[in-house]
Amino acid sequence: MTTIERYAAPKSLDEALGILQQGEVTILAGGTDLMPQTRAGRIAFKPTLMNIRDVAGLSGVVLDGDALRIGALTTITEVLDDPLVKEFVPVLAEACDHFASDQIRNAGTIGGNINNASPAGDTLVPLIVLDAEVELASKPNGSVTTRCMPLAEYFTGPGRTRRAAGELLTAVRIPLPKPGHVARFYKFGTRPALDISTISIGIAGVMRDGALSDTRVAFGAVAPTPVRAKQTEAALEGRRLDQSTIEAAANAARDEVNPIDDVRATAWYRKELIHNMTKRMLDHVAQA
Repeated sequence: MTTIERYAAPKSLDEALGILQQGEVTILAGGTDLMPQTRAGRIAFKPTLMNIRDVAGLSGVVLDGDALRIGALTTITEVLDDPLVKEFVPVLAEACDHFASDQIRNAGTIGGNINNASPAGDTLVPLIVLDAEVELASKPNGSVTTRCMPLAEYFTGPGRTRRAAGELLTAVRIPLPKPGHVARFYKFGTRPALDISTISIGIAGVMRDGALSDTRVAFGAVAPTPVRAKQTEAALEGRRLDQSTIEAAANAARDEVNPIDDVRATAWYRKELIHNMTKRMLDHVAQA
């Protein structure tokens, strides 16, 4: 186990990025994922431990042009209670309401949930169907630069992302939904809030004349990463949401996922859940 040689608590983004440029750094925010994983031996501390909780400008929810910008240090409770989130992307608030316990929500951050990169991360599926992007900052040449990446492309495996060693996740950006936009989230677990998802489903799109367009479907806990369900989307795109379309989409969803057996469920059970719950969610959208 690596011994922590230095503890840093930067106050500004510039200072934090400068520390990241100096070498191997473990980033600490809420610590609700990091601390249990280090104690279990799944993650080892790097020589520098950097606590970013006091970095200015990384918290809060604001309207930024045609997008909603949520700072990476915004806690799950703050996202859940935010009036802009409730107005523009209520499906994200719904997912946060099924996130762990009150104590974890009060400490855990949306940036931490994203960077933990769990296939079952509760905010990841709704963010993917909302076409969210991550905002990454770095300081490669002495000045702060940022880049954005679609969240659906950010994950490379359990606990792994495309964030470079010298980058810091600063925010998640969600384009403001179009008129007629609908979105639904479903999480299945023994205790839906406290337990890790057995499966989760997100469905979103613009409803016009009984048909979905700009369709987005994503699944959690059925692959090494949260996944966009392109075949299920194709089965829905532009089609009237009648029973034939709903059944075809539910069948596509079941055939598209490739889950594993684990302590929470068998692969077969997960595939059946995906089929049945996708069908139920689409029925609700059609009847709304």
